[in-house]
Amino acid sequence: MIEVGRQAPDFSLVNQHGETVTLAQFRGAKNVVLVFYPFSFTGVCTGELCEIRDRLESFDNEDTVTLAVSCDSKFTQRVFADREGYPFSELSDFWPHGAVARDYGVFVESVGAAKRGTFIIDRDGVVRWSVVHEIGQARDADEYEKVLASL
Repeated sequence: MIEVGRQAPDFSLVNQHGETVTLAQFRGAKNVVLVFYPFSFTGVCTGELCEIRDRLESFDNEDTVTLAVSCDSKFTQRVFADREGYPFSELSDFWPHGAVARDYGVFVESVGAAKRGTFIIDRDGVVRWSVVHEIGQARDADEYEKVLASL
């Protein structure tokens, strides 16, 4: 797993609209909440992302952007985001399968999906906080808000 205080690995992934999103595009401009989740359309994943959606002013504003990542295809991401009303980017780490999740140390080879890893990355591209849970364990968005408030 990427350690706090280290430079976050850059990446280039497509979102649910087929647009390319890179971590580097936010450097110098915004903090990034990078949320890896295992599978679209599952209960815990949907619940976690809906909590972010419902508290969007904390997670997607002039200082911060939220990027959600799973190994699902961009087509799956599109239907998932549309169905749940997610206004943030749903990034597809589909091919090469799980490459970005591997770079961040959260890919589970035996399942073909990411663990529940969240990385808060500052404007300089440095990981300032992270939490990683196993696939079935939900994360607490209150923790994200506390860290963001301290940046």
